[in-house]
Amino acid sequence: MKNYEKESDLRELPLAMAYVPWQHLDRIYENLEEALCVGTLFPELNKPFQGRRCVKK
Repeated sequence: MKNYEKESDLRELPLAMAYVPWQHLDRIYENLEEALCVGTLFPELNKPFQGRRCVKK
């Protein structure tokens, strides 16, 4: 395993790689007020947060 202690060694590594699939957006909200409330014009991108808060006990 190579030891990357020098800054010059780190410059040789790629910063990041991403995978972004193609998005097929073929519908739009008819009601622009609703689109404004959900934050997108495309219903396919309306993904409300379904998580929960992390609460320490």
